[in-house]
Order: sequence, then C-alpha cells, then structure tokens
Amino acid sequence: MSLRGAAAIVGIGDTAVGKLPGWTATGLTVEAARLALADAALDKSAIDGLVTCDSMVEPHMYHAELIAQTMRIRPRWCMTLSAGGATNFAAVHHAAAAIATGQCTTVLIVSADVLRTGLTPERAQAQMSSTGDPDFEAPYGLPVPGSYALVARAHMHAYGTTAEQLARVAVTTRAHAALNPAAEKRTPITVDDVLASRMIADPLHLLDCSLVSDGGSAVIVTAAERARDFPHPPVLLLGAGEGRSHEHVSQAPSLVTSAARESGRRAYDMARLGPADVDFAELYDCFTPVVLVELEDLGFCPKGEGGPFVADGHTALGGSLPTNTHGGLLSHAHPGNPGSMFALTEAVRQLRGDAGERQVRRAEIGLVHGQGGILSSHCTLVLGREVARS
Repeated sequence: MSLRGAAAIVGIGDTAVGKLPGWTATGLTVEAARLALADAALDKSAIDGLVTCDSMVEPHMYHAELIAQTMRIRPRWCMTLSAGGATNFAAVHHAAAAIATGQCTTVLIVSADVLRTGLTPERAQAQMSSTGDPDFEAPYGLPVPGSYALVARAHMHAYGTTAEQLARVAVTTRAHAALNPAAEKRTPITVDDVLASRMIADPLHLLDCSLVSDGGSAVIVTAAERARDFPHPPVLLLGAGEGRSHEHVSQAPSLVTSAARESGRRAYDMARLGPADVDFAELYDCFTPVVLVELEDLGFCPKGEGGPFVADGHTALGGSLPTNTHGGLLSHAHPGNPGSMFALTEAVRQLRGDAGERQVRRAEIGLVHGQGGILSSHCTLVLGREVARS
C-alpha cells in the first residue's frame, strides 16, 4: 500500500536549544509536545498515537509510555524507536502507516535530550567511545569522530575531495544559521576559520563537527483528509523510504556509498518524483563529509562530485538546492537523536512559507534525510504542499 499523500503534518514545536540548565530530558520532551499541540490548536486528549525516541541522558525501559504517563494521555498506539539520526523520520513513516491502517488518527512524534548540561565530560567521552564493535573497534579506541574521519579520508582518496570543500559545508550551513534567530551558533565563519579550528580527528576540524546541545522538538501527524481542519496549511507526506546496510563501521560495505541510495529511491518512487523536483533539502550533517555522501547518494549530484557541488554554491540559499536552511546539526543544534527533528520542523516551515529571512523561493517540494550510526540506518521523506507538483 502506498502512503503517498495519505498523511500530513499539522503541528510543529521546537524548544529553545543550546545550554538549558534546569531542564530535564523528560521536561523538554513534554515542552516540545506542548508547543506542537499549541501550533495545531489541538487538545492533548486528541492524541491517540505516540512515538518517542529514548533519551541518552535519562534512559527508560518504556520511554513512550513514560511520556504518555507524564503528559496524562492514553494513546492506543504507542512506540519508542531507535535508529539514531534516522529515528524521527522513520517515526513519520510508521505514523503514516498506522493512520492509513486505522490504528490511530492523530500521532504525536516527540524527542528531546540534554546532552550539553546532562552529561559530565567523562560520561560524554564514554558515550562517544561505546558505539563501536566490541571485538573489532572498541579495543582500539575508535570514537565517533574517528569513524567519520574514516569516511572523510575515504572520500578524499576516492574522489580527490579537499579539506576546503568539507569546510564549505560548514560555512554554508553557518550562513543559514545566521538568518535563524533560534540557532545556537550564528556568527558567520570562513573556510579559513574551519581549517584553523582545532583538529579533532584528522582530517576533521572542530568546525567540521556538529554541536552538543540541549533541546527538543515535536510534530503532529494526521490523515490528509482531516488536515484542513487545522490552523496551518498541511504539509503532505508524499514519499518515504528506509535503508540499512550495517551496524558497525568496520563492517560497512563502503565508506563512500551508503544506504541513502535505497532509502532515497524508495521515497522518490512513492512520491512519483525525482531529485530534480526537489526545491530544498534538510540533510543529516553530524560531520561535514556526511553531507557530501548524502548529496551524491540521493541523486543531487554524481558520485564523487559532492565537494564541487557544495563549493560551487548549489547548497546555499539562492542555489539550486538550498540545504540545511535552519543551520543543521553543525550550527543550529544537536541534542543527539532528537537533532534531526529540527530538520523536519524546518522543512514544514519552508513549505508553509514561514521561514522568514531564510525562506526558499517557491518552495513546494522538500526532502529530509536522516542517518543513524556511522552511515548505518537511513530514512528519507519527500514532503510537499497541497499544491505540490505531485
């Protein structure tokens, strides 16, 4: 069964981001939910579906049930998902399927965490070093930035990608964040600034790496035929696709090609659209080389040409594919798995025409893509307005 046009996003909510002392992960989750309900002019009693992503700082065995209990709601369809940065987009995919099959009518998808204030440096270091394969990676001390440095080096070796091209990803994203009052980092940077920043894992500098933040975000999804009953223009789910290739980076079939190829193809097929139809993209940008791999695998440029594509200005506002228009994980915020949700709420704002100074002209079709692990788990969504070219 195709989900094309079956569901729509009718409410969004973002908390403040950055360093938020006094907030817990659960508190921010409920706050994001409250903001999304207010945006949709909806009472919490209308929520009969709930999807959450567990907190790294405050892990719970039954996280979705905990949030339902805290909010005093009793959804009939409830689940906690875990797919890293792909979690929130996979949640939209699952929510649309649940709505289309009559399991529920109105789904709240919400996640938040307090990585900035909730983790001690020691615990943060332990978290960054605990994701590797226990036999082939962890004994050698391979942390998350080191894993993505392997991706960068592989891309450089295969295609001649330069450190300057990687830096251009961060520079462009920061320029977009400068137009976003909600972004954590808004001071413009240059390629020289990126290359002069502290080396984290060769060839990745500090400004090639995403932020560590507190924050949370939420969306409300309902059936498309009900969407006109809400205050804002609905944003339709036109296509969704998922793809997975491995768990640990030592077992990855490739470091320069990812399962984004499969997730993107499936999303395009459902939407009956292709890369040329997309007006803007919100891509997971935990580290700068990831953006190049995603741009290529999602069909926006040929394999190996991600570096020149960014360097030539295509991903900037006014370019052929404005990308990460809110500032992304590199400059807006990155509270862990919830970070990708901000890309989704940004896409909704763009399609509503509510993005202010960073509004993409004639934005009718948007693509959002998230990945979890080290290029491991992928989900792509194609979104559109009611008058989209679908």
